[in-house]
Amino acid sequence: MEEKIKKIICRDGDNNKYEVSENELRFRPSVYGILIEENKVLLSKQWDGYNFPGGGIKIYETVEEALQREFFEETGLKIEPMKIIRVKTDFFRPTLSPSHKDEYWNCQLIYFLVKKISGEISKDNFDEEEKEYADFAEWIDIKDFHKLKICNGLKDNLELIEEAIILSNKI
Repeated sequence: MEEKIKKIICRDGDNNKYEVSENELRFRPSVYGILIEENKVLLSKQWDGYNFPGGGIKIYETVEEALQREFFEETGLKIEPMKIIRVKTDFFRPTLSPSHKDEYWNCQLIYFLVKKISGEISKDNFDEEEKEYADFAEWIDIKDFHKLKICNGLKDNLELIEEAIILSNKI
């Protein structure tokens, strides 16, 4: 009996949809940190919007190591992962990225509440690709968060921040 190839709908940063076969997907686990201080959340400025600092987990890294590396690269801050807030799946096509624009990703997105350990906001640690699309991380007042373009595909980013606030008050 012939095995049927599954079709997946991927989206890009502008929410355009692409139907691709399962064979075209690349598995890309990713981890992101949510840092909240004084009713502000730290966001990484990327392309024409924002995202929580973080990114892809390298094959040799633990989830926590990847989070610390990515957060430091994108913000200049050293952090401590505190607790997982949420895990989501996103089927994504990174059309804005020159080196990945023809790829389709099965992204497993892990969101952590994090605590700042040390450092100052900087873009000195951007990798070569980040230098093409990222800028200084910014502290955004939570009451203004809904006005931003958030480039992560989640429909409930404000709810995610609210969960982080509740959790941070318990820790």
